[in-house]
Amino acid sequence: MGFYGDTILPRIINVACGTALTKPQREQACAGLTGEVVEIGFGSGLNIPFYPPSVSRVMAIEPADTAWHIARKRVEQSSVPVERHGLDGQSLPLDDASCDSALSTWTLCTIPDVTAALHEVRRVLKPGGTFHFVEHGLAPDAKVQAWQHRLNPLQQKLFGGCNLDRPIAQLIEDAGFTISTIDEFYEKGSPKFLGALSLGVATRA
Repeated sequence: MGFYGDTILPRIINVACGTALTKPQREQACAGLTGEVVEIGFGSGLNIPFYPPSVSRVMAIEPADTAWHIARKRVEQSSVPVERHGLDGQSLPLDDASCDSALSTWTLCTIPDVTAALHEVRRVLKPGGTFHFVEHGLAPDAKVQAWQHRLNPLQQKLFGGCNLDRPIAQLIEDAGFTISTIDEFYEKGSPKFLGALSLGVATRA
């Protein structure tokens, strides 16, 4: 990942994604998680306070050692056991149909091969298992989309490959999920090109 990606960027993300603005979305995304949960893009553990009591264990997928180090205190204080279970969301070190739920928050924008990652999530979920997500991506308005396309190369350089214009719902459905609930909206207090959010739950058929 390089020095910036592995050491500096996780600290920036910990601050930028840990604001009060994100807490309601994190809480909603975590609601309904149950049993054995795989969380891709675990980061610095910002979702830990929102895991419901129905979660028995979280298997964290996180490539950056610095992010895992920042998460240490949150992990130690968690009422839910959290274990680092891999580095790459594109290749999960988990058995087929071994997880009850999966979680992704502000992660699908950055994974290089997002299609492979979503197929991996589907593979490790049990039939009927749920994928909970909140992601920023392609806006619903053409004018905002145009700005997203213009700014995307700069966004990728500054934020470790983060994309502004991925069509989140389409990517999830194309990977073989059925979206049961989704709310697409602009996050209050964020610029529209960055704050076009998709929050929902999809089911593995």
